[in-house]
Amino acid sequence: MIGVFKEEIHSVPCLVIVDAKMENQALPIVTYFHGFTSAKEHNLDTAYLLAEKGLRVILPDSLHHGEREDGISAGKRSLAFWDTLIQNIKELEMIKNYVDEKGLLLDGRFGVAGTSMGGITTAAGLQSFPWIKTAAIVMGSPKLTTFTEELINSYRKVIDLPVTDEEIVKLVETVGQYDLSKQMEKLAGRPLMFWHGESDSVVPFEHSYSFYQDAKELYANQDDIHFIREANRDHKVSRYAKLEITKWFEKHL
Repeated sequence: MIGVFKEEIHSVPCLVIVDAKMENQALPIVTYFHGFTSAKEHNLDTAYLLAEKGLRVILPDSLHHGEREDGISAGKRSLAFWDTLIQNIKELEMIKNYVDEKGLLLDGRFGVAGTSMGGITTAAGLQSFPWIKTAAIVMGSPKLTTFTEELINSYRKVIDLPVTDEEIVKLVETVGQYDLSKQMEKLAGRPLMFWHGESDSVVPFEHSYSFYQDAKELYANQDDIHFIREANRDHKVSRYAKLEITKWFEKHL
């Protein structure tokens, strides 16, 4: 039976999804990050599919989301997007250290995936941490600098941003440190899949697809990098995508 366990990992509220009879065994682990305005519970279906394959899945709540929302306004949460993203990256390392300390990770087999903001987190994680063995970027942008600049420009069209131009320059420089597209060699041949709807109106399809076109030239084994595109699909993950994510981690982790 697949169990769902509530757990706090260094004060981060998480759900752990795993076959109940293997709860305390060392297993391959996937940490799956939710999207902006979402929460950990919204990815339980994908986590269940992965747990059926013998994986332990950790679903954390991001800063200002889920149990950590703390009544923040929609406007303030939007402006805190980058703080949330950077905190995700820090907490990913905390989660990895925790499962290592508890003896829950089998042979270093640690994978990461995420949807939208979680997909952006996944790309930043690949840039930051060589211990990630395989990953799935689901309608996320691996072009963090470009995405940030475009998002700021879209905000400027509708509101007066309560920040100076100098602060924006500093923000772009800060997030640039996590931009996988600027250091693609850090992929180091690690198995990586993408899923993105061609009609995505939130995170541009072209961000992930153009990155993939460049990144695949760095892979000696073309089976280790895979892009799935779905026509007429907006910013919503399909059942097909969830099944393909499951197949990916079953094969590569």
